[in-house]
Amino acid sequence: MLAERLLSAAVETAQKRYFAGEPRPVPSLPGPESGKQYLLYAHVPFCERLCPYCSFNRFPFSEDPARAYFASLREQMRMVAALGYTFDSLYIGGGTPTILVDELSATIDLARELFGALEVSTETNPNHLVPEILDPLRDRVQRMSVGVQSFDDELLRQMDRYDKYGSGAEILERLRSVEGFFHSLNVDMIFNFPSQTEAVLRRDIEQVKASRCNQTTFYPLMASRSVATQLKRTVGMVDYGREGRFYKILVDELVETPDRPFELATAWTFSRTGGGLIDEYIVDYEEYVGIGSGAFSYLRGDIYLTTFSLRDYGRAIGEGRMPVAVGSSANTLANRMRYRFLMELFGLRLDKKKFERDFGVSVERGLRAEMLFFRTFGGFATDNAEELTLTEKGRYLTVVMQRSMFAHLNSLRDTARNALASDERQLLFGDGSAACANGCDDGTA
Repeated sequence: MLAERLLSAAVETAQKRYFAGEPRPVPSLPGPESGKQYLLYAHVPFCERLCPYCSFNRFPFSEDPARAYFASLREQMRMVAALGYTFDSLYIGGGTPTILVDELSATIDLARELFGALEVSTETNPNHLVPEILDPLRDRVQRMSVGVQSFDDELLRQMDRYDKYGSGAEILERLRSVEGFFHSLNVDMIFNFPSQTEAVLRRDIEQVKASRCNQTTFYPLMASRSVATQLKRTVGMVDYGREGRFYKILVDELVETPDRPFELATAWTFSRTGGGLIDEYIVDYEEYVGIGSGAFSYLRGDIYLTTFSLRDYGRAIGEGRMPVAVGSSANTLANRMRYRFLMELFGLRLDKKKFERDFGVSVERGLRAEMLFFRTFGGFATDNAEELTLTEKGRYLTVVMQRSMFAHLNSLRDTARNALASDERQLLFGDGSAACANGCDDGTA
């Protein structure tokens, strides 16, 4: 559709400016601002096998380097506490955070020792929905997110997930077996995968409903340049021309059906109960601190990234310094306003009064072009002195904006990966096994 194409082009231009340049090393993260709430994000970059579509920092699992990594992660957590940060929420992503449940448990325990009572969210994969992994987490984790992506067996094979996690029917049974185990159970899905059809998408939606999860997140496929090339080679070109149609199917089947099993929590997150796990923690927390190799922080309008090298990460933490760099160089008032505009609309409501208090200018004056665009294409359901809310078209436009932003974050990840030494690059882009055996002897990668 015309609006999607125009918006994609505009966002592409803006994001290129924002993410331009090479990451610039800095001594440390800045300290907290008085009275501001922050979320703590911790990254665990280890997986049993690497999925071809994933753009996040991840490495093949090997126990000794993974245990050394968790020790470094906890030390970086202590360094963040020493800067004066406090948190009430911890999100652990990956990779596969549950890859070593004893290390994960120790990391959560330290976070609560340092920062007090924390609400903890973590990710996992279907093969880890077993008692020996879940039982230690029962009293430590409130919100669990399971990476399913699809229940279709052929799609699972194309994603290299069938052999790892079983058939769609087996995954569904595992999800049903943990009903009520956590306060919130989220099922992560992907839509607009190249070989996905409308029929497959509809079957996936029905399986999500049958899973008894209380939340699902349907991400549009977001590919960095490196991943896009691999996807094109293995399963085909991503077709963004049908993305809007697929999104409408999701909303119609999950929200607009007679039984209305879900309600919208964000533009692409659907909740049965409200107030569930929101993977996009950036909606609830405008600023956040990221620890661990490959983690991002967003502080005072700047994006910081932690080295993607496991070796450099372990060495820096061992020397008592943070291996971070500023990854964006266009920290301006306009960019901060655009970020707020995107995040709040992605969360389905923008508070106009708060916007003006924080930036000293109304959203109408500060973002004339963005407001004109959404008004022209019928993006706002509510547009008064107090707030902005979205029509279905407006929600899809925020999906396009969010997808574009994440794609450019993935480009930053590509830049960081390009700086890896040859042996660590082999871990990512070779078969992984031999390189890991040879490169992980010292526990640093």
